[in-house]
Amino acid sequence: MAEIQPRREGVGRREFVAGVAVAALPLAGTLLSNPAGAQNREAQHKNATSAPGVIVRQNDPDNLEYPFANLDSFLTPNEQFYVRNHFPVPEVDAKAWRLRVEGAVEHPFEIGYDELRKISARTVTALLECSGNGRIRLKAPQVGIRWDQGGVGNAEWTGVPLSELLKRAGVKNGAVEVILEGADKGKFDAPLAKSPGEISFARSLTLSKAKQPEVLLAFEMNGAELTPDHGHPVRVIVPGWYGMASVKWLKRIVVAERPFQGYFQTFAYTVWERRDGLSHLTQVADLQVKSQIARPTRDEILPAGSQFRIYGAAWTGEGQVAKVEVSTDGGKQWTAAQLQGKPVRYAWRLWAHQWSTPAKPGRYTVMARATDDQGRVQPMERDEDRRDAMITHVEPIRVEVR
Repeated sequence: MAEIQPRREGVGRREFVAGVAVAALPLAGTLLSNPAGAQNREAQHKNATSAPGVIVRQNDPDNLEYPFANLDSFLTPNEQFYVRNHFPVPEVDAKAWRLRVEGAVEHPFEIGYDELRKISARTVTALLECSGNGRIRLKAPQVGIRWDQGGVGNAEWTGVPLSELLKRAGVKNGAVEVILEGADKGKFDAPLAKSPGEISFARSLTLSKAKQPEVLLAFEMNGAELTPDHGHPVRVIVPGWYGMASVKWLKRIVVAERPFQGYFQTFAYTVWERRDGLSHLTQVADLQVKSQIARPTRDEILPAGSQFRIYGAAWTGEGQVAKVEVSTDGGKQWTAAQLQGKPVRYAWRLWAHQWSTPAKPGRYTVMARATDDQGRVQPMERDEDRRDAMITHVEPIRVEVR
């Protein structure tokens, strides 16, 4: 069961900033957007890019990155939380919004926004990470959004467990998956990944995952109503899975008796898996163990013979981060970093390490690697079978000491 945490849990902004103060200062954008949303693009773009400090990775549709070097709190501010849009943001009126639950169920039904909010809700703290986060580090050519480190964020999500709606519908024997369809739609014209005309963004969960109590139909983020960019009025939150599973602008739930083979589980968001001597395409799902360094940044200049606070965040899927290790000599020696705050399942864990920088000027390589409580260790090298997704290998951060 997921941890339900009040906002004071973890490391707060004041606590984290106080520590920082000691430091020296999957899919291509080659799409044809939905014409129905064209008249609103200018307003959407103006609203999205006005958020303080976000990094614009793509316009039309907007894809915005959190400035990870500014990491200073356990919860990511809503206005800086990364935005991954495949199509233009749809206009959805909460009062008119209806969610259909159908497919292999005994009692198909529809539910409105006000009725949904009357169901007992819960709050879950969970990290979302785009499966292409860190793609800028991969060898060219890569056709997907060129995320650096900021396609990730940690937030408190409030909503109704998906399992409550499945219980009400009565899932039939033989059902294996739950398909989640959003209101966003458009078409892709990439030569090798052309969509069959206009499509909606849709992903599926295994039935067992869909029934987990922490999987939510969320309507609030960090105590505030969802904004249009984050899926207003209702989005799915799937803790422990990569962000593409957390479908925004949810409009339909279909319980299926066979595995879903939609566009975003075949042409996109898939990796190679080797079984029985053969390579199989399989959908991206579980988050992998990973640590990221916020400071120092690449090529940062640090004073020689001084104290510098290396810090960042680490996360995993099912399980918890057990330790983070830091190397300041290119991986020859590793030292345990200090984990901050309390462990919260499905959330990231902040960490820090005090480094006495060398007295001798020169170029140095800083690294961090995480291990979770299931014994999984962040890999040192990139697994090419992961194509352009699940980028978790240790990143060398080269700095200059002067």
